[in-house]
Amino acid sequence: MTSPVVEVSHLRKTYPGARGGAATKTAVADVSFQVARGEIFGILGPNGAGKTTTVECVAGLRHADGGTVRVLGTDPQADPSSVREHVGVQLQEAALHDKITVAEALHVFGSFYTQRADSAELLDLLDLTAHRDQQFGKLSGGQKQRLSIALALVGKPQVAILDELTTGLDPAARRATWDLVERVRDSGVTVLLVTHFMEEAERLCDRLVVIDGGRVVAEGTPSALIEGLDGDRGVLLRFADDGARRRAAELLTALADRDDDVSAAVTVGDEIEVTGTRKVLFAIVQALSAADLVPDDVRTVERTLEDVFVQVTGREYRPDENEEVAA
Repeated sequence: MTSPVVEVSHLRKTYPGARGGAATKTAVADVSFQVARGEIFGILGPNGAGKTTTVECVAGLRHADGGTVRVLGTDPQADPSSVREHVGVQLQEAALHDKITVAEALHVFGSFYTQRADSAELLDLLDLTAHRDQQFGKLSGGQKQRLSIALALVGKPQVAILDELTTGLDPAARRATWDLVERVRDSGVTVLLVTHFMEEAERLCDRLVVIDGGRVVAEGTPSALIEGLDGDRGVLLRFADDGARRRAAELLTALADRDDDVSAAVTVGDEIEVTGTRKVLFAIVQALSAADLVPDDVRTVERTLEDVFVQVTGREYRPDENEEVAA
């Protein structure tokens, strides 16, 4: 079996309390995961969950208080300079001088490494060739993020850590950035992606951990985590004809009383929401077909990683409820 690229075991990190106080703040209480070569691995959770602190320990930028971290077999706590040669990092709220150009930034950052990527290829990969002579302060938000990725890749890393990459971007720029992250992975770089966007994690991550309160509360592929959710499935039916909708509602309400796969049927506006087991859609189709009732639209109620979070923590997901602890 191939060794993991990143191994984190029972990581713990605390910070001193307020000045004059003895209490400490636990940013990371107990986090463990492994990242395989060539995958996009997500660390998902609300602000304050311990995500940034975790990846800063992985990158050798912070010293952990407990547990172990290995990156490409090396301890970043003991030998941070060796790890940094092979790990590219894009951190939250990183900024450059407004006057530095894209090409100049790549040259400066590339000088920090013994090996460096070809600047022209990197600019092409990240759609920045046309902006190579543009100053940082004049770039759009999406262009700044693409440059941030380029700077994380300029040392030809085997692992790229991307922290809250698309925060502040509009939906179009966010999706364009997702495409770039997939291209980075396809170029052979293992990606450790930190995010509090559920849709981003579902779209990009091969596997992920959900962190809350400094602990891992769920781990797996997005599809497996969602598929493993307990509780009823939902189906929404829409009928253009009022008479057909009333007959369907009566039929499905009666079906809920006699079919174990159907829990309830409730009319909300011009839609009927039917809930039940994994077989609820099959039961609905059979019943409507037998009654010669054809809906104009049928949609399953989508379940997401947010539902996973709610189930494993017992509380609503509030991505911005806390800020990450800073030392």
